[in-house]
Amino acid sequence: MHNQLRYILLAALMCFSAAIGFAQTTTIPGYPNNPVRRNNFNTDTATRQQGKQLTGDQQIDAERQKEEKKRDSVIFTSKFVRVTNERLLSDSTQVFPLDTGLTNFENYSPLYQPRSPKIGLGNLGLAERSLLFEPSKTIGFDVGQHFLDAYLFLPQDIQYYKARVPYTNLSLFASGVKEQVFKALHTQNINPQLNVGFNLNFIGSRGFYPQQGAGDLTGAIFSWYESKSKRYNLLASYNFNNLKAPENGSVQNDSLFTAPPSSTYTTSQNQPVRLYNSSDNIRNNGFYIKQFYYIGKIDSTIKSVDKSKILPTQRVSYTLYYNRNTYKFLQNEPDTYGVFPDYYYSSTYSRDSLSVFHLQNGFSYSFYLRGKSTGIVKNEVKVDLGLVHDYYTYQQFVTDTITNANFSRQVVNQRVQNNSFQDITLKAKAGYRFSNKILLDVDLQQIAAGRDFGNFLYEAKLSLSGGQKAGRITLGAYQQNSSPPLVYTDWISNHYIFHNSFNNQKTTNLSFNYVNDLLKLDLKAEYYLINDYLYFSAEPNGIDATPTQLHNPINLLKLSIGKNLSWRKWHFDNYVVYQKSDYQNTLRTPSVYTYSSLYYTKLFFNVLHSNMGINVRYNTPYVAPSYAVGLGQFYNNTPNLTFSSYPVATVFFKATLIRTNIFVAYDYANQGLFSKGYYMINRYPGPDHLLKIGVSWSFYN
Repeated sequence: MHNQLRYILLAALMCFSAAIGFAQTTTIPGYPNNPVRRNNFNTDTATRQQGKQLTGDQQIDAERQKEEKKRDSVIFTSKFVRVTNERLLSDSTQVFPLDTGLTNFENYSPLYQPRSPKIGLGNLGLAERSLLFEPSKTIGFDVGQHFLDAYLFLPQDIQYYKARVPYTNLSLFASGVKEQVFKALHTQNINPQLNVGFNLNFIGSRGFYPQQGAGDLTGAIFSWYESKSKRYNLLASYNFNNLKAPENGSVQNDSLFTAPPSSTYTTSQNQPVRLYNSSDNIRNNGFYIKQFYYIGKIDSTIKSVDKSKILPTQRVSYTLYYNRNTYKFLQNEPDTYGVFPDYYYSSTYSRDSLSVFHLQNGFSYSFYLRGKSTGIVKNEVKVDLGLVHDYYTYQQFVTDTITNANFSRQVVNQRVQNNSFQDITLKAKAGYRFSNKILLDVDLQQIAAGRDFGNFLYEAKLSLSGGQKAGRITLGAYQQNSSPPLVYTDWISNHYIFHNSFNNQKTTNLSFNYVNDLLKLDLKAEYYLINDYLYFSAEPNGIDATPTQLHNPINLLKLSIGKNLSWRKWHFDNYVVYQKSDYQNTLRTPSVYTYSSLYYTKLFFNVLHSNMGINVRYNTPYVAPSYAVGLGQFYNNTPNLTFSSYPVATVFFKATLIRTNIFVAYDYANQGLFSKGYYMINRYPGPDHLLKIGVSWSFYN
């Protein structure tokens, strides 16, 4: 009996212990294999340690632990945000993960993109043009003022998002007052169907020489709506651009890097320039709305978590675009140093402006024929038929001094041009996907009525994919016929007046492109045949930039290769371009351009993913163009000037820490090694060495 009672007491004690253990252990609903310990007492366990009274710091720590235990265990990252753009939505609904990597992070400036370098007046925010031959593939009306295009933020630049959590990215790139760039992006889903957001970009740069302080404000408010049925999509945006670029007419010292240093002008900021109170201002604002609706059965395929598609069988779309663009040039000083070729209204004061109003309506119908698919679309035919109506109104003004009825002199803003016209463009696209390895696309655009009747762009592409090891090949060809821009044919300003009749410029292109992701290799060969090439030139020893047309055909060959090498933690990325034409003095570009990046990757403290290395860009010498202030055009001057060319090196360190990317770079670190400086444009020196710092923060809440 005594032994039985002992066993009964032992069993009761075990049950009581198990009950206490069960009371202190629970599981999260839906996660049965992840128990979480919790406390059954109202007070913290620290207060019951032998009746010891807690200090103030200990109480704060205890309260913090309690708050942390109450928080949601979900950690929001970039995986909760998907991104796309209008081009990716043209044939189907596609979304992709955010790119939060470090690739090209230190090359934030639009002037120094490795594969699309620019030349300019020596500072971010000032006039620029492409270093390489990069022709525009547009038809129809064109003003021809593209000297600040690199800084514009247009509807085609907008990215659209699907965000399960609000997403914000703030970026700041600074090098003291010489160069400052700030970018802000915020987007969030109001509900699963509607996303809204905004972009804000600001460039504020003092520059290296007087009168280089550019200030740009650009951005957009955007929205993407997709119905629950996936049939209806709406893209809407309002874009705004206000670009302010001062004009200094170049530095007075034409032998800045070759003559002995001056005892008077010891720094670049006190070097005398030719203009001190002249500037350009471009404003580009507009609304953009695109709607498309899927008719018939919708085929859905999902390849992975990171990439999904909604493939329609029929689609109708409508596009509305309203845009107002203004170009202004201000000169409020006498032309002491002969920057301008002549004047027609005032020798000391210019208020030239051009205002362009553009309204576009576009309609299209698309249908797709495809076989049954289990994830890979093949044997698909697609046809797009479209009609676009463009209405334009432009007005040009100059400032003039007139004699009024009282015989006194009066300054007035005189309208010298006022025209309205329209264009109707027919569009057709056809594509055939034989399998996931062979795709043929044909794109036809023809202006059938209006001011630019006869303009066309015909393009065809054949894509061949041999898999991951073999890579893929794209064969392309296009033919373009485009009207001369307005600045070539009808232009009236204080310093330049043109009334010309030119032939349409015709461009024929053939291209071959091979890409192998496994080998990190891409090759491209392009041939251009250009007829009736339009450009600006000057008379011998003159500065009067004049529209000119070359009636002889230009043949140009462009070869480019990109190859990335890696060995352990070392990486060597390279890009080389070779260009050659039979009119090098007319189409002025360097024969060879190279960009190389050598860097070492390392993980510090198990959290800091970093790259450290050096970037080097170089181009061979070429006949440098000049720049026409007040016209916004780069032109071929005489006598021809060819400046020496040396490599420009940038030493950098960049890293990722959780949600933050940072970099520190020393641009033009080799200044003084080969030369004191360099020129990209005649009389306009390039930037000096500069320490740059950049930070990009991402927030997912």
